[in-house]
Formats: sequence, C-alpha cells, structure tokens
Amino acid sequence: MAETKRDYYEVLGVDKNADEAALKKAYRTLAKKYHPDMNPDNKEAEQKFKEVNEAYGVLSDPEKRRQYDQFGHAAFEAGGPSGGGAGFGGFDFGDIFSSFFGGGGFGGFGGGYSAANSPVDGDDIGVRVTLSFEEAVFGCKKDISYNRVEACGECHGTGAAPGTSTETCDRCRGTGTIVVQQQTFMGITQTRRTCDRCRGTGKIVKTPCKNCNGKAFVRLTKKLSVTIPAGIDEGQRIVLRGQGSAGRNGGAPGDLLIQVAVRPHPVFEREGNNIYCEIPISFTEAALGAEIEVPTPEGKTKKYTIPEGTQTGTAFTMRGEGVADVNTKRRGNLIFTVQVEVPRGLNAEQKKLLSEFAATCGEKNDAKRTSFRKKLRDLFSR
Repeated sequence: MAETKRDYYEVLGVDKNADEAALKKAYRTLAKKYHPDMNPDNKEAEQKFKEVNEAYGVLSDPEKRRQYDQFGHAAFEAGGPSGGGAGFGGFDFGDIFSSFFGGGGFGGFGGGYSAANSPVDGDDIGVRVTLSFEEAVFGCKKDISYNRVEACGECHGTGAAPGTSTETCDRCRGTGTIVVQQQTFMGITQTRRTCDRCRGTGKIVKTPCKNCNGKAFVRLTKKLSVTIPAGIDEGQRIVLRGQGSAGRNGGAPGDLLIQVAVRPHPVFEREGNNIYCEIPISFTEAALGAEIEVPTPEGKTKKYTIPEGTQTGTAFTMRGEGVADVNTKRRGNLIFTVQVEVPRGLNAEQKKLLSEFAATCGEKNDAKRTSFRKKLRDLFSR
C-alpha cells in the first residue's frame, strides 16, 4: 500500500529539487552500499537495495517524477493517474553499475546480467602509525599489523569444500538475476532482480568449505615491515598499493593507507622542513657576544657565534640543518631564537658593579630606551 512506502526523495537522501546529477550520485552510492554482492545473507540490505532501485527508477524518469511529485505513490498504483509501475524501466542500469562492477551492467532486460561475475575491487584499509620526532625527520622501519580480507586458502576462493566444486544456479542459470512479472493496470510488466537463491553469484555451493563457511573469503591478520621515508610529517600518508583487502572475480586488491602521527619533541618544533627552537643565553653573552652550543636534530650540538649586543628574541638561521624534503631531499633550515636571561639573586658586590656599569652607559648603549622616553615626553607635553 502507498501509505507503507517511504518517500522516494527520503530513500535516496536528496532534496526534492535535486538535479539529475545529484540523483545519480546518491543512487550510485546507495546501490553499491546495499548491493547483495556486498552484503551476502543480509535480508535488510537486500530490501534497501530494492527500495533504492525503485526510488531511482521513478525519480530518474522526468515524466514519472512529475507524476510522483503531483500524486505521490498513488501515481503508480492500479487505477492511478497514469500508467507505469515503479519498476526499473526508464534508466540505464549498465551506466550506473559499470562504475563499480567493472562494466557490463544489467545489459537491458534481454541481455545477461554480468555483475555476478564482473570484477570487484577490494577495499582500502587505513592504519595509523605514531613516530618519534627523530623517526619522522630521518626515516625508519616500522612493523605494523592489520586485518584484511583474503581469498580462503583452503578452497582458493571458491567457497566449496576441497574436492568439491560450485554448481551453476538452476534458477537463474548462472546469470545472477531473474525476471519477475507483475500485473499492473497497464498490463504485465517485467523487472530483473537479483536471484534470491544464489544471491546474485550465479553459483550454488552445496558443500561449503569449513574454513570460510562457504563465503570464499576470510579475514586474516597481516604483518608488514614498512619503510618510513625521511622527512615525513604529521598528517601525511603512505600508500602501499595492493596491500588492502582482496578483490573479487579478478578485481584488483585495495590499498593500505598508513596515516602518520608524530610525537612532539621537548626542544624542537617543526614547520614544513624548517626546525625551530629557543636557546637561553646569559646577560654577559648577549652583551659581549659569545660562541654558543646549538642543538641539532641528530642529537649533537654545533658551535655558533652570536654578535655582541644581541637582543632577546633575535633569530639566527643555520642553513641546511633542518628536515630533508620527502621528494627532493633538500634540507630545510634550523632557526633558533635567543632568550636573554636576566641575572637574579645578586649580592651586594654584584649590584654595586652593575650600578657603576649603568652609570657609565650613555644614550648609545640604551638607544631603544632613550628613544621610547623621548616619545613619551613629546606625547605628554602636548
């Protein structure tokens, strides 16, 4: 009955003003998600697959969509405003399904439905690996493990017990689909549906393989030693082709996608291929200049001479001491900023010496302070 049916726009998850491209995109996504080949032994998915096809069959046809928008589901019931069931006529299944079943599609009502035997690519698998700062900068090897779907090793992907074989489905004759006739007020219409006996595979397994329970595929744990390239950064990804889940019917295996996370370093921060750090220096070193030790990502230090009169917050660049670019291998820079540490806890003698020193300083020694005070005098004397 019409009142038991869901709204077709709701079924496809689109707005009532959706154009043809939006309808087709929504249909492709949902048809692939609920297709019986992807959901063996799942009655709920099978029902949703039929519902999605019915909705698209109406909304993809301009005339049927016009009638549906005006009369709702009543437009396609016996005695409704105009003819035509909400079956699968009026659009090209081949065009829709070729995108994810390797071509062939339904081939029309007279041709063979080849989705059962068409190649289906395997799923990609994502894993996350956490690196230390040094491992990301210089590269390393990491052992990872993950679960993937593989063809059963006992039955070699047939689903049949060793020593036996699958048989052609006697209901669909191996095509994976059956033709269903329906009586409407316009007469008898025909629609092609997935065979419920073989669930679209075209094959019947009479003696299932015990290892995979007749499913032809098993989920196993895979271990790999992965080379992490030098210079990889937080959020970047390594793609290992063909290391994902196995495909079906000769389809290509999926990929393994390794997402990289990097632990923070206690001294360094990284931006792109440059490395940054802060180095404290004494008041004397800043005033007189000095040769200081600068840490490097290799875990060593390098000498660097800072000039006399260095101010706190001054940045210095050591070229080529940063991170190697993943592609070009050209290294970035190490940029360090000095922070002048003002002495604390001075004794009487030290305070006396500093006071004598301050008394000998002129405007040249305190140029910024002198300039600032002059600006204040000018401002407040107005």
